[in-house]
Amino acid sequence: MKSATPTNGHMPQPTAPEREFAMRFTSTPRGARLARRLVSHRLNEWGHPYTTPTNETLTLIAAELTANAVRHGHVPGRDFHLQLSLTAHTFRIEVTDTRAERRPSPTPPALAAPDAESGRGLLLVATLADDWGVTPRRAAPGKTVWAELLEPPPPVAVRSQAESTPT
Repeated sequence: MKSATPTNGHMPQPTAPEREFAMRFTSTPRGARLARRLVSHRLNEWGHPYTTPTNETLTLIAAELTANAVRHGHVPGRDFHLQLSLTAHTFRIEVTDTRAERRPSPTPPALAAPDAESGRGLLLVATLADDWGVTPRRAAPGKTVWAELLEPPPPVAVRSQAESTPT
């Protein structure tokens, strides 16, 4: 986790998202899979095609966070909530579940054993995201695990030598 409270003790005021997608999903592997697919579709609609690094990275982060919500945050009969937003060139994914007592560590976990079948999800999130963290769920028991990715700047058009030479 890379976030820290600023030295003046005041957190910056959030700005209104330019784009936002939010939905509740069943706390099942099928719900996690659907959430991941809808994140990828929404990013494609927002101008980040399926094969771009932004879409692929955010889809992988969403897959890890939703899988963790299903595996570690599942409470029978309760759903998880996913929110994807774009604010001032920063993508933010939040996954909220209702299990408050199973909070991930604020530091990236150590590498899992080479033959382990799990234990690498948050390490992937910590590596891929520009920032991530865990906050208590607002107004109810549970937690929100979030990750942020800075939107890459638009590519700069490179002019060839022939184009830059006046005729």
